[in-house]
Amino acid sequence: MDKQTPKELLDWAKKEAVEFIDVRFTDILGMMHHFSMPLHAIDEEAFSIGIGIDGSSIRGWKAINESDMFVRLDNHTAYIDPFFQHKTLAIIGDIYEPKSDEAYNRDPRNILKKAIKYMKDKGVADTAWFGPEAEFFIFSDVRFDQTMNNGYYFIDSIDAAWNMGTDEGPNLGYKNRIKGGYFPLPPNDMFQDLRGEMLHLMEKMGIETEKHHHEVASAGQQEINLVVDEVLKMADKLMLYKYVVKNTAKQAGFSATFMPKPLFNDNGSGMHTHQSLWKNGQNLFAGDKYAGLSDMAMNYMGGILKNGPSILAFTNPTTNSYKRLVPGFEAPVNLVYSARNRSASIRIPIAVSPSPKSKRIEFRTPDPAANPYLAFAAMIMAGLDGVDNKIDPGKPADFDLYEASPEEKANIASVPANLTKVMDALEAKHEFLTKGGVFDEDFISSYIAYKRNEIEEIVNKRPHPYEFVLYYDV
Repeated sequence: MDKQTPKELLDWAKKEAVEFIDVRFTDILGMMHHFSMPLHAIDEEAFSIGIGIDGSSIRGWKAINESDMFVRLDNHTAYIDPFFQHKTLAIIGDIYEPKSDEAYNRDPRNILKKAIKYMKDKGVADTAWFGPEAEFFIFSDVRFDQTMNNGYYFIDSIDAAWNMGTDEGPNLGYKNRIKGGYFPLPPNDMFQDLRGEMLHLMEKMGIETEKHHHEVASAGQQEINLVVDEVLKMADKLMLYKYVVKNTAKQAGFSATFMPKPLFNDNGSGMHTHQSLWKNGQNLFAGDKYAGLSDMAMNYMGGILKNGPSILAFTNPTTNSYKRLVPGFEAPVNLVYSARNRSASIRIPIAVSPSPKSKRIEFRTPDPAANPYLAFAAMIMAGLDGVDNKIDPGKPADFDLYEASPEEKANIASVPANLTKVMDALEAKHEFLTKGGVFDEDFISSYIAYKRNEIEEIVNKRPHPYEFVLYYDV
């Protein structure tokens, strides 16, 4: 629903008997917020000036003494929300400072816009195409809590291996074995129709999809692939994708989560991100180098690999992210590249069309807990750093990285082991992110402080259930 002007959009909404406008924006952690207004209360100034909001109530934003902000609507992002009882047109907004009328430096969508502008102003490319594969889990029961005298979580899924012997009155079997959830047919794939409903709604809302299937983890792990798009549109679509997945699951009596590693001893959820740079309709990543890539693509990969420890602060932003990034669960923990090796951080897909248009790289380390605006911006800036400085990505790792010899492993860089080390890396090296004022020092320092507080709360302050197993009887 890409209306050219705000007036055209509002006229269309009146004609279609829309009752409400739902305004949406995203905080630094990737959670979308909203408020609703009757259609008659919205005019064209909401798109040119904005609507006032309280920024002090949003995580990581304003202090209470400077809380006033504007959210300026982007008429190109409008869609009818299928989950609201009354006909509602949802529109994404950007955050602006009321005094200076400048884009707010901690608004994630504005940061991605600045990364795109930086790329264009340098003349490197005019379009970045991105295609994320955000995996998720569907659970039938989720309970968790943390109080002074207890801390726990209980998760259940109707297709989980642990339910093979459960009295379900009757239990019909058809559970998936641990790590055995990849591509099963129904009845083992119990979520075919639910995923189909998710795709149906996404297509109605303007999100082109490619395929869907059950993923490797036995307990309710799913994947839906989206057709690649220009990076800002794709970030908007990924936020909407998460919204559709969660609400469709809830309507069917299930709970969906994009938490990277909710289950012990089974695969976690990743967000493999395909990307390429284009200019004047030509794919700049197509060439005659390794796997049909160009020199630019090789240098772009070099930038992501070299800056990997820093950009993981945005592509893998939770303490839980690093419980996925461990050997043995198909997680890409090695900062190397390969044409076919799925244990490498970067893969060059070759089982696709030989057309130059299909040449791209796939950064496999990110996970779906990422804020897509920040994650995509960080990847672009790291890649451009590689292009600027002609960073050599080294030799490809076309061998089984899990079976590598000690000598081979000694020359392979790995992702940092935890979020603390990632924050250390970001603090020590982030100049490539601040070029062109894309990420500024205020944002980076506040982001690091917020994440370090998360780490303190999770790692250092609260007893872990497994600590009782290890230490209670010492």
